[in-house]
Amino acid sequence: MIDLAALEGSSYVVLGLARSGLATVRALRAAGIDCIAWDDHAPAREAAEQAGMPVVDPASVDWSRRSALIISPGIPSWLPKPHPVAIAARAAGKPIVCDIELLARAQPQARFVAITGTNGKSTTTALIGHILGQAGLACQVGGNIGRGALDLAPLGAGGTYVLEMSSYQLELLQTFRANAAVWLNITPDHIDRHGDLAGYVAAKAHIFDRQQPGDCAVIGIDDEASRAIYRRMAARPGIAAIPVGREMAGGGLSFRAGRLVDAGGHVADFADVPTLPGDHNAQNAACAWAVCRWLEVPCDRITAGLRSYPGLPHRQEQVAEVGAVIYVNDSKATNADATARALSSYRDIYWILGGQAKEGGVAPLAEYFDRIRHAFLIGEATELFAGQLEGKLAYSRCGDLQSALEAAHAQAQRDLAARGGRRGVVLLSPACASWDQWKSYEHRGDAFRAMARALPGARQLGRAA
Repeated sequence: MIDLAALEGSSYVVLGLARSGLATVRALRAAGIDCIAWDDHAPAREAAEQAGMPVVDPASVDWSRRSALIISPGIPSWLPKPHPVAIAARAAGKPIVCDIELLARAQPQARFVAITGTNGKSTTTALIGHILGQAGLACQVGGNIGRGALDLAPLGAGGTYVLEMSSYQLELLQTFRANAAVWLNITPDHIDRHGDLAGYVAAKAHIFDRQQPGDCAVIGIDDEASRAIYRRMAARPGIAAIPVGREMAGGGLSFRAGRLVDAGGHVADFADVPTLPGDHNAQNAACAWAVCRWLEVPCDRITAGLRSYPGLPHRQEQVAEVGAVIYVNDSKATNADATARALSSYRDIYWILGGQAKEGGVAPLAEYFDRIRHAFLIGEATELFAGQLEGKLAYSRCGDLQSALEAAHAQAQRDLAARGGRRGVVLLSPACASWDQWKSYEHRGDAFRAMARALPGARQLGRAA
């Protein structure tokens, strides 16, 4: 847990009692700092009260006695409609921050590596942390992945925090400085929260706020919005702006599936690493390489880290094998762009998709339809997707995940001879949110993993559940 004694004399309201909010209250109370907590959901309040936390309705708060509002990033403070507590805090002139801001204030001597982008954040964050740990460097990984920021261990001088940063978190920072900032890519997402694409880009760009000469900015340049960000950062004096793209750019890195090349001519080959398939993971690896080289990790150590990377659950996670068919859990793919990354990584795909559809559905994925042998539709999006696939791709309406997996498994096994010895892939990559049938994408992915491993003759792949 992070020691927040540096905040002595302050008094806070904590809004939201999920992972980050609970960690924040625990850390504040451990440091003897006054705070009250609230969540709009009664079960969360009851659980906090049972844990001895001071749960108080903020409607009764005297804001003149409070230093700031610490808000969970998922709660809107501006768009589409600010939470009433955020309105009250702002009217009283109080800052609205998140837990990462408190981490930065409590650990001013540590280094911070921050990672953002529409897709690939979690993999890149975990990969950097894995490489640094394998190289023997003191580091902690958290933020929008894994543990809450204030549940991390204190590191002090010489330590490095590697933090996944959402656009929601980046809007809630005041003093946080990323010594190394990674910007992976931008595609439209969270538009309801940011108003439009420009607002989303502007929120993401806060990752570069307060960077100073000597700091590093690693930027993927394969979309126009990201190229504009790179040009802006390359013009800032003293910032090491490193471009990462499919084609080599001056002073940067190039990548393709399973391989990267840096400006010094160093090559890393990881084509046979099952946890880093496809061009998108090559971009993640190239960005991780750039950060670790900036941190002076030797090339051979970085390559070893890439090759030993264990992967993350629900992100093209190979969970089982039956004969020549691999079963892949990509439940984290909740939009078409994320699913495109999975479809581009395989052939002979038996694709399970559906749930609560995002804008555009699966129409943007047409360029990958020749890789798919059959689609198996589930959830609320079934009829929308059936209309978008009609005449372009064979599909079946399956309703639920268990039925879809059983149908995909049966067809994949029947088609073995037709594939001419090539491996088939049963791929859960829904291109949809999960909330129509599941509590979360993790819940959906955990269920798929268990179902796949329970198939007759299945051999478990990857880590245990």
